[in-house]
Amino acid sequence: MNEEARNKIVVMVTGAAGNLGGAVVAELLDNGAKVAAVERHLPDQERRAGWQRGEILDLDGIDLTDLSACQHAVQRTLDVFGRLDALVNTVGGFQTGPVEELGLNQWDQMFQMNARTAYVISAAVLKPMRDAKYGRIVHIAAAPGLKAGANQAAYAASKGAVIRLTEAIAAENREKHITANCILPGTIDTPQNRAAMPNAKTDGWVHPADIAKLIGFLVSPAGGVVTGAAIPATGRM
Repeated sequence: MNEEARNKIVVMVTGAAGNLGGAVVAELLDNGAKVAAVERHLPDQERRAGWQRGEILDLDGIDLTDLSACQHAVQRTLDVFGRLDALVNTVGGFQTGPVEELGLNQWDQMFQMNARTAYVISAAVLKPMRDAKYGRIVHIAAAPGLKAGANQAAYAASKGAVIRLTEAIAAENREKHITANCILPGTIDTPQNRAAMPNAKTDGWVHPADIAKLIGFLVSPAGGVVTGAAIPATGRM
């Protein structure tokens, strides 16, 4: 292996088939990283065709709520690339509803989809990062995790848990040269959001590629100056 190959960072991206995850994968590959793309289902052929320009490991069928599945994904990454430098976790879900007896299922679902997934994949990647004494972790949280609005109890609480998890990881691993940060996006400009809000003003929405550039910095060696942060990415001025 030549020096250039050895110096390429290895990044695991969860939710790689999604709008934001796909943008992160593209950004990383464009900048020479090796990517372990984790997804429950393989992305469509159009997106996969755009990934052929770089070194990528497809890890499909991974349930991020299951520790053994996450450990398997990490081990496969280590087997193929020999190291794991960073995690970008874009997996999550969104539901709204009032606090009421019927809302308990939504509470459980949001914590499974947002908080548990973030905890389990973090626990799985931290072991090799601690062994290497180096790592970068980025989660996707949300502004309601800082202050909830009406009908946001379950979603906001689960994203608040992601923020607190990120802060704890940063504090626990500072001396091991492992950083942990989370992004608080504004409304992301996706086909799904445009379909759901056809009359919305989209000028201030955030493009997935712009968030991906921010994430690209955070997982880079230069990104080591930032840790324990919840970083707003709420739109263009």
